[in-house]
Amino acid sequence: MSFERINSLASKREPFLFISDFEAKNIEVIPLNELESEDVEFTIDANYIVSEHPHRLRLRAIDFVEYKKKFDYVIEKIKSGETYLLNLTQETPLEKNLSLKEMYTLANAHYKLRYKDEFTCFSPETFIHIQGDTIATFPMKGTIDSSIKNAKEKILADEKEMAEHVMIVDLLRNDLSIVAKEVQVEKFRYITKIDAGEKKLLQVSSKISAKLAQDWHEHLGDILKSLLPAGSISGTPKKSTLKIIKEIEGYERKFFSGVFGIYDGKSFDSGVMIRFIEKREEKFFYKSGGGVTLDSSAESEYQEMLDKIYLP
Repeated sequence: MSFERINSLASKREPFLFISDFEAKNIEVIPLNELESEDVEFTIDANYIVSEHPHRLRLRAIDFVEYKKKFDYVIEKIKSGETYLLNLTQETPLEKNLSLKEMYTLANAHYKLRYKDEFTCFSPETFIHIQGDTIATFPMKGTIDSSIKNAKEKILADEKEMAEHVMIVDLLRNDLSIVAKEVQVEKFRYITKIDAGEKKLLQVSSKISAKLAQDWHEHLGDILKSLLPAGSISGTPKKSTLKIIKEIEGYERKFFSGVFGIYDGKSFDSGVMIRFIEKREEKFFYKSGGGVTLDSSAESEYQEMLDKIYLP
């Protein structure tokens, strides 16, 4: 019913907040005039101010040996042709020193959400943006510490990162072609800077756009249903890769790597829920990971997963 409700609200141009878990099975649709009673906070702000005093999260890193077992399993699945790229994620326990509300307030990001006392996220990654009749997505694939000498040149020249990026761009081009026409890659592998707590990261992104039918408002729920789960945080081919994720990760992603967004009556903007902290039984868990291809290194992917654990 949730996707049908989105169609109904958007057809009447009624603003709402949309939240979906990773598998698009648990969905919240909250009209903005009802938001205050729901204990939910969000911010979507392209011009956010980066904090000069990032808060350090204290974590208990998962064991590399256990991570490598999962990594090796994924590599075998790649060799057997069941997947070409899989986003392998894990959850890392955090030492409790802030509440979810405090973490939400401290964090700076384009997409911020706190859902009750259950989770918060502060994501730099757009899922889809719709303005006029144009739909666009901005996949992020490839991260490097900006303090490394010639970091920009190194990340752009890295063959593994290039292959991963190309596969995700191809997947999302195909996804957009399901709901729109005139799909094009407007920008390919451009660099953005991200404040990652004590580090500054360079992130490689691309922009893919397409044209929607003029009546897209009436079909916004159908569009979202067709595009979920987000390809950038699952892998390719999507169907078989999702099956492998369920087999190997060993924990429930739930709302991590899902999507949240705002429909304001004219446009729609949404982010992928990465940089994510979940609260369970008074304990906190940070969920993070990265894309694994045949050329990936277990050590590098493990370190990338840990590098993404920060409160910007």
